[in-house]
Amino acid sequence: MEFYHRPVLLEECLEGLALRPQGIYLDGTLGGGGHSAAILERLGPQGRLYGIDRDPQALQAAAARIQDRRFTPIRGNFHHAKQLLAQHGVADLDGALLDLGVSSHQLDARERGFSYHDDAPLDMRMDPDQPFSARDLVNQWSQEDIARVLRDYGEEKWAAQIARVLCDRRQSHPIQTTAQLVDIVDAAIPKKVRARDGSHPARRTFQALRIAVNDELAPLEQALRDLAELLVPGGRLCVIAFHSLEDRVVKNTFRSLADPCTCPKNLPVCVCGKTPTVRLITRKPITATPQELAENPRARSATLRVLEKLEAGHAHP
Repeated sequence: MEFYHRPVLLEECLEGLALRPQGIYLDGTLGGGGHSAAILERLGPQGRLYGIDRDPQALQAAAARIQDRRFTPIRGNFHHAKQLLAQHGVADLDGALLDLGVSSHQLDARERGFSYHDDAPLDMRMDPDQPFSARDLVNQWSQEDIARVLRDYGEEKWAAQIARVLCDRRQSHPIQTTAQLVDIVDAAIPKKVRARDGSHPARRTFQALRIAVNDELAPLEQALRDLAELLVPGGRLCVIAFHSLEDRVVKNTFRSLADPCTCPKNLPVCVCGKTPTVRLITRKPITATPQELAENPRARSATLRVLEKLEAGHAHP
């Protein structure tokens, strides 16, 4: 299958990055290379772009699509961007972009087991070389831990019931496929509740398992701090999130960097000595236009936040 990626919020990202033609940039979630290709179109001869992805299929497809001496694809996880870039002699960035969540190809590639619309092996690994899969989680973890994952990462109200039905079913035979998992969710959530919610009843369960399998949330805050640290003054960090849990981490981390003061609010002056390192370009997240939503329904839940690195010792108003 062709690894195609229709970039979400593309024009908004390009504007948010405020590209410098000779700058050094990072696409930390390369995917099919849609954002990267557009960034390269706007860079000059001395500009450089590095693209990170943990999925070898994504890297292969992007490298085939973007045959440009200014572009360097890197296998790895953006959570380790600082170390990965250092291996390529990069210590500073003029901008970085993260498009969080699962890629269009991973959703569409039936055999990857990300989608609740197909009957496929229950996998959900973004890095296929990773030993731990969704199948391992649902068959090996305790009922309490599975319920916690569904509640914390899927915000699923029926987490306890789904975990109970799942653990009952796996006693007679292992849970091996996405269709089995969808059937478990159907059995656990009452029909009248399913009919009330416009989304697919298994959406939150699949989201939660995917986040847990790929450890998407726990390292995110530190990764954002690392990228902000790599930025040169005036450099921008753009982050697209696709659900409230991700967006909350992005929002809170950005706010903390822009206002790190820990003094009590009633103190007339700051005494903690912590000064802002960034300013927020977006006070509220940017979302897709009606035109983009009509062309790409997957942009429906996308939110974009942007920050800019300040000069050292410079406090923004």
